Amino acid sequence: MAYTDEEKRDVLRAVAADLRGPDASTEAEKLAATVMRVSDCYDPEEDTSPRDVYRNMRTIMEIAERGGRDP
Repeated sequence: MAYTDEEKRDVLRAVAADLRGPDASTEAEKLAATVMRVSDCYDPEEDTSPRDVYRNMRTIMEIAERGGRDP
């Protein structure tokens, strides 16, 4: 069964919301942000590509490793 882009987007965003639950760890928050960014690839109102998502998430992870924007 093939899923529509809308169905893929909705499922990914629901997963991201679940990951961000009330007791979410820092790792869960990072994963939720990644899943949410991936869902943007399936949103016709978003101008993004898998490459954009990769670059964005790589930058976020690098900043997190350094301890934030202003270490």
